[in-house]
Amino acid sequence: MDAQTYLAYDFPLLSAFWSMLWFFLWIMWFVLLFRVVLDIFRDDSLSGGAKAGWLVLCVVLPFLGVFLYVLARGRNMGRRETDRARAQQQALDSYIREAARGGDGRPSSVDELARLSDIRSRGDITDEEFRRAKELVLSGSAASGASAPGTPTSGR
Repeated sequence: MDAQTYLAYDFPLLSAFWSMLWFFLWIMWFVLLFRVVLDIFRDDSLSGGAKAGWLVLCVVLPFLGVFLYVLARGRNMGRRETDRARAQQQALDSYIREAARGGDGRPSSVDELARLSDIRSRGDITDEEFRRAKELVLSGSAASGASAPGTPTSGR
């Protein structure tokens, strides 16, 4: 029974693989821990006491706390994240639309031309009517400070 037993650490390549595996598992653990903590703080359906309880559990007993949180509330973590991302995207889109209009609330000439093109593609107006309306929109936007046709002007 003098046979020598070889372990994974006895081979240099397996030792490097084993070390890298543990390193990446450690990184994944921290990513999961931070996601859980952020989800605890961002969840509006939890009361302050529940947030404090989950946070204390995740800090005092991190492995057990994260495991229990993922079991109890993990199903909706992804839904809450997509809802939050969707709300941020809608806020960004509305901000961009408002900035493109110039902030005055009136549609820009680009919006007007897109609307006219859509009306013409549906067949509601003829090509001649489209051409005249396009000239009106472009002449209204070319003059600085001129208001678009049909909009009231201030009497200053």
